[in-house]
Amino acid sequence: MIKKMLFCMSMFAVLLPGVAQKPANFFNTKLANGLEVLVVEDKSVPLATVEITTKNGSYTESPEFNGLSHLYEHMFFKANKDYPSQEVYMAKTRELGIIFNGTTSEEKVNYFFTLPKNNWLAGLKFMNSAIRYPLFLPEEMKKENVVVDGEFQRNESNPYFPLFMAMNKAMWGDLFSRKNVIGDHTIINTATPEKMQAIKDKYYWPNNSMLIISGDVNHTEVFAKVKEIFSSWKASGFDPFKKWPIPEFKPLTKNDYFVVESKNARVPMFMLGWHGPDTRNDRPATYAADVFSFILSQNSNKFQKELVDKGIALQAQVNYQTLSHVGPIRVIVVPNPGNVAACAQALKDQIAQWDSSDYITDEQLANAKRQLEIQNLQEFDVTSSLSHNLAYNWCTADLDYFYNYVANVKKVTKADLQNYVRKYIKGKNYCAGLLINPAQKDQLKPETFWKE
Repeated sequence: MIKKMLFCMSMFAVLLPGVAQKPANFFNTKLANGLEVLVVEDKSVPLATVEITTKNGSYTESPEFNGLSHLYEHMFFKANKDYPSQEVYMAKTRELGIIFNGTTSEEKVNYFFTLPKNNWLAGLKFMNSAIRYPLFLPEEMKKENVVVDGEFQRNESNPYFPLFMAMNKAMWGDLFSRKNVIGDHTIINTATPEKMQAIKDKYYWPNNSMLIISGDVNHTEVFAKVKEIFSSWKASGFDPFKKWPIPEFKPLTKNDYFVVESKNARVPMFMLGWHGPDTRNDRPATYAADVFSFILSQNSNKFQKELVDKGIALQAQVNYQTLSHVGPIRVIVVPNPGNVAACAQALKDQIAQWDSSDYITDEQLANAKRQLEIQNLQEFDVTSSLSHNLAYNWCTADLDYFYNYVANVKKVTKADLQNYVRKYIKGKNYCAGLLINPAQKDQLKPETFWKE
């Protein structure tokens, strides 16, 4: 599960109904060109993180661009107008003491530099060069095509990779590329500078980005320098998501059962998937989804007791991923190799009970809320990680979602959990896959597991 930042609002002011509560050490502004700027002051360590996030990712990718948001992420750390080769670029990172990285997901790309606090301004200028003036040199692209494709191949070496890919294809149909962050071998290996420029011209604009500076900094100084450096970055003059709308994912029209064979699979694995809520259409259900998934992943819950504790399964988990365009719900179960058929039946039996009034106890619900709160107090201690979570929330929802998240989680009731299950899981169309070693097929007869 891609983890979203949960923020404990009990540290700050009392929540007002319907009003997002911004923490006292958060400061934000917006430039005339549309660039949103957020500063998080934290004097606990003498470091600063300069991060920029853009609403881009696989959800913007038609098949001929699948995987290129990720390739673009790699090219971000290459030559630009002010640092005309990767060697010069890397020398600057060493000079400034920068630890850098970037990530790409379905709806977000982010880039960040963590460096000594006295170098934050130089880091800000360095970020400006990278985000606005990439060169996409053909010789650097040829090298990076191989690097990114190598990442793809390493993922493919995971014995469970074929199941994940088959599930995504079953879940998303002809819009598979919009959920396939890793991409396509051929598209990656044949990518050109022109395609990189096309991505930049669509999405890399100030009015589609947020700049986050966190750590041992002063927001007044940061705002002044951001305005000085980034105000000349011209806005696009259009909304990329109106000009190139993200197509809506079609609801599943039937149950889809499939078996994936892999010689690398040492033990079987079940994966079930449903179309879940998203932040555009049903925010309340996203909170219920997170609470429900958390509870069912705890050892005390009936789901774990009936599957894992009884030895029918080696592992069982329920996940939900928060997104703005259909968040997937996934159940992953590793059955005991000697009880695969029994595990399949037990899994179906458990799902049938998920909306029962006694499936989740009041104590489990209260404990889940408390543990999520504690967990995220701990995450809040590291400002660089906080910046990444802010970026994810801004791209998939907005900052209000982040500020009020724990307050909304605390409002979740057992009835909300039941309604979530009934609206998105129980009796709804889903995809169910089983990964097995070919040698197990005749013995297991997997085609019989999902007969209704």
